[in-house]
Amino acid sequence: MRRPSWQVVLGISLIALSVIFYLIQYAIFRDARHLFMFLLGDIAFVFLEVLLVTLIIHRLLSEREKRARLEKLNMVIGAFFSEAGTVLLTYLSDFDPKLEQIKGELLVRESWSEREFAQVSKRLKAYDYSVDLSRVNLADIKNFLVGKRDFFLRLVENPSLLEHETFTALLRGVFHLTEELASREKVVDLPATDYAHLAGDVKRVYGQLVTEWLDYMKYLKGNYPFLFSFAMRTNPFDSTASAIVR
Repeated sequence: MRRPSWQVVLGISLIALSVIFYLIQYAIFRDARHLFMFLLGDIAFVFLEVLLVTLIIHRLLSEREKRARLEKLNMVIGAFFSEAGTVLLTYLSDFDPKLEQIKGELLVRESWSEREFAQVSKRLKAYDYSVDLSRVNLADIKNFLVGKRDFFLRLVENPSLLEHETFTALLRGVFHLTEELASREKVVDLPATDYAHLAGDVKRVYGQLVTEWLDYMKYLKGNYPFLFSFAMRTNPFDSTASAIVR
């Protein structure tokens, strides 16, 4: 026969203790009227207690946990851009034949408001991202990504990423591109069809990188001004960018 769970045992024990103490109170004072009055008062307060615990306190705790998870998630995103994302974005954007169309939009300034970030994000979603693969040294990208493969794997294993679909999609795209390049012994003199396939993978990663980078810049501006200052000074779309404060 299956033993009852500890929750059931605890519940029965608490009810039994409550009954015992009410009996003790009746045995001492012999006043059923007051006993019944207090019992009704206690039961009436239970509904208020449920309201306080489930709707107010629980919600406050959930919001606090959500902020903590968001903080951890953005630390992961920051690690990604510091370790690989910014370098990859800088490299790919250099071979975007239409970069001048959006370059001005991506020179983020300290004066930008949330509305400006939202407007730029909306315009960038309509942009046709492209990379001229004929000018790209695929061997360089391959060596760079393969060298970061263990780092990407550790990021993918992070449970916090489950709450950020777009960044998860970016990591999936980067990891896929890494596997595509790593599976080819040589990345030169490939058939035109294979170049077209790789161009699609590169284009997907490039567009996702731009979107996530802008969202991360918005987060830094609102939460960490000192990190935002550094990110502006090392903006991958700014040809004059320099970490040196001038």
